Parts: sequence; structure tokens; C-alpha cells
Amino acid sequence: MIRIKDSLQTVLKNVSKKVTLVAVSKTKPIADIKEAYNAGQRIFGENKIQEMITKYDALPKDIEWHMIGHLQRNKVKYMAHFVNLIHGVDSFKTLKEINKQAKKHDRVINCLLQASIAKEDTKFGLPFNEIATILASDAFLDLKNINIVGLMGMATFTDNQEQLAEEFSSLKLFFDSLKTQNSKLTTLSMGMSGDYQLAIKNGSTMIRVGSAIFGARNYIV
Repeated sequence: MIRIKDSLQTVLKNVSKKVTLVAVSKTKPIADIKEAYNAGQRIFGENKIQEMITKYDALPKDIEWHMIGHLQRNKVKYMAHFVNLIHGVDSFKTLKEINKQAKKHDRVINCLLQASIAKEDTKFGLPFNEIATILASDAFLDLKNINIVGLMGMATFTDNQEQLAEEFSSLKLFFDSLKTQNSKLTTLSMGMSGDYQLAIKNGSTMIRVGSAIFGARNYIV
């Protein structure tokens, strides 16, 4: 049986203090999250809004909840009152909806724009040029209840380390180019359980780690 506290410490030993660890708790029971919480972890990521809401209601309120899954616009309203950071925003329409729901709660919601870096059709994300266009648009500047704090990217599901490094480094270069024009961009979210160390070497400032902390996911069919 996996000891979550020990697994968490193992991951943290490999992570600089400059890198933020998001413990991906999707499909995991509240008891497992409490164990990680008691070991000092305060940032957790979920990919289903209803599951995140249930856990938010049951757990301490100093937890930062990150929405890391692909986001359906019609569900933003259910988490707008508490979500700390939304990863993976991949359309301007979604940004507008987040802004609309954040305004209802008198909040400014932090977001990451998801860039397309994987050589897979199954991954979501925006081409680099579309991200640059959005950030430079007057329509974007009108959205006062969102705060774009950086970018997120998901690499190809492969064991090819050279390919992964190339995908991560391409996003880092693009991120750095945007930062010269926008000082609010501080977060580059790249890397998961299988590739987070490589992602960090290529400039990631935030990693999303689940199975390396909690063990294999519990998928219910």
C-alpha cells in the first residue's frame, strides 16, 4: 500500500522551491487528499468539476483548487466561487464565460492558456499564434475578471525523451517571448508524473503530479 506522505516527499525532493507542485487528486477519495494535506500539501488538481465541488465542500478551505481538465463552458458557473486557477483554457469563448461567472461572484479568476505542443490529435490547445493574437486583442483587454498568469502545455504521450524535450522547450521559448510584453505571465505549467523532471529541466514552473503521489488512479466504469 502506497504511503502518500512518503511519495509526496520523494517528489518534493526532486523539485526546486521555485516550482509549484499541483497534487492531482482526481478519482482519489477524500481520505487520500487529507493524508497529503496533513503532510503539508495545499494545492490539488481535479479534472471534473462536480468531483472538485464535492471535495471543496468536505475539505479545509485553505486548499487551492486547480481545474486541470478540459473545460466545458456550461459548467464554469459551478466552480466560479472558489476555483483558484483554471489550467487548459483553449478558446476565447471559454475566457469570456469564465469572466462572466467570475464577475457574478466579484472575483478575478486566474487562468492559464493551453498551448498545443503535442504531436497528437487527442490533445487540446491553441496554436502559438492564436495565443499571441488573443493576448493582444482589445476584446481580451475588456475581460476584467480574469487574470492570465501563464501557459500550460501537455506533451505527447511517448517515451521518446528527445521529442518530449523538444515540445517542452518550444513552449518555454514561446512563453519567454510573451513575457517580454506581459509581466503578469509568471507560470509555465508543464510536466506530469512520467515527465515532470524533464519538464522542469526545460523551464516548467508548475507540475501536475498524480500517480507518483497517490498511486494508480481509481477509474470507475
